Amino acid sequence: MHKPPSESHSRLNRRTLFAGAGTVGALAAAASLLPGATAEAPPEAAALRPAPERGGGYALTDHVKHYYKTTQI
Repeated sequence: MHKPPSESHSRLNRRTLFAGAGTVGALAAAASLLPGATAEAPPEAAALRPAPERGGGYALTDHVKHYYKTTQI
């Protein structure tokens, strides 16, 4: 059965809701791909670290020490 036109136009239906949600999702995805859209600056601490003299780049940090402790039996 059909609803009267006044009721179907005044209420939000499922198709309109999903179309709106899809549009919002597509806009959010497009905005994240735009250059300069992120407000975060890259960390400069890593850029200021001097290059290793003999090559490599391994550093025994707290994170690495913790990993070694977890691998011991």
